[in-house]
Parts: sequence; C-alpha cells; structure tokens
Amino acid sequence: MPLLKTYDIFLSHAWAYHSDYYSVQRFLNDAPSFRWRNYSVPEHDPLQPHSPFALREQLKRQIRPVNVVLILSGMYVAHSSWIQFEIDFANALSKPMIGVRPWGQQRVPLAVKHSVKEMVGWQTESIVSAVRRWAI
Repeated sequence: MPLLKTYDIFLSHAWAYHSDYYSVQRFLNDAPSFRWRNYSVPEHDPLQPHSPFALREQLKRQIRPVNVVLILSGMYVAHSSWIQFEIDFANALSKPMIGVRPWGQQRVPLAVKHSVKEMVGWQTESIVSAVRRWAI
C-alpha cells in the first residue's frame, strides 16, 4: 500500500461552538485512508497571547504551514473578527479554503461564501473529498 499524504489543516471556528469543531475533528479522524495534522486552536489548548497583536501573530504561525483551511461556516462567523482575520490571512497567503456548512443550516455568511473554493455539507466524505481536491 502506498504512503498516504498527510494533510496539514487549520479549522477556523468559534469557541462558543466548540461542539461543531469536535464533530469535524472526529469526521477527519475517522475517515478511512486519510491522515491529517491539526493546526487549529481549540478551546482546550488555547494560544497564550499577551495582546491582540500577539494573538494575530500566533494565529499567523498556525496558518502559514497548512495545506488547506476549513471554515466552519455557522452564521456566528459574520460576527467574529478573529475568524474574519483568519480568512483574510489565509486569503493573503493564497491558502485554499473550504466552507463546511453545519448540519441543517441553510444560510452561509458572505465572508465565507466569497472566500472559499467550495462549500461542503456536514459529512465526512464531503469534507475529505474537498480537502483532497483543494489542498496545496
């Protein structure tokens, strides 16, 4: 069996909706024949910034090495300056972004819709297939 590519992924998400983050993380972990490294900043392992500038710099260090950014695109994204920063920085680096529409959600924030290569549903196969298509 050939070696599998390991995808370096940043999951952009709001801590207030950490259950969505853990669901997508579980999807990726459980996907057959798929390996990935998590460059995200989950609530249980936060960065330790001393200022907003320091947090921005730490987020940049997390995003720079990744192959793709997944954006959990709940409507809360429209009100998160940090998620907007992550989108803007990934865009500046020409990192491909994939929007993941939470289960049952119809609307997607414009900031996500206009930045992503593709919007996918809340299923393992959809997410993994998009990562394989777009990761650099």
